[in-house]
Amino acid sequence: MALAAAARWDRAARAARKAVAEPDDETVVQTAAEAAEGVVFAHYRQSEVRDLDVTVTFEEGVLEVDVYLNAPDDDVDPDAVADEAARAARDAVDELFAGDGDGAA
Repeated sequence: MALAAAARWDRAARAARKAVAEPDDETVVQTAAEAAEGVVFAHYRQSEVRDLDVTVTFEEGVLEVDVYLNAPDDDVDPDAVADEAARAARDAVDELFAGDGDGAA
């Protein structure tokens, strides 16, 4: 089953966050992608995933995450996993901007 999910994050929506030095765009994209992939592979072995595409963009303070997952739906709902992965990416970026993440991979 092939499924896609998306999440959007806007810097302006996080006005109440702590004032810290902002991470660079590459760090934001890498953090989001790693978080999304981590969720997928927490639910599936790599050999079970037929196709996974995590697309992350961060432009002008707006994060967009698209997760395309083609995996068996025997034990886990791939749609729910893709949604969870997109949300995890957004949450990881929230933590990064809040200064809760260390910025390391």
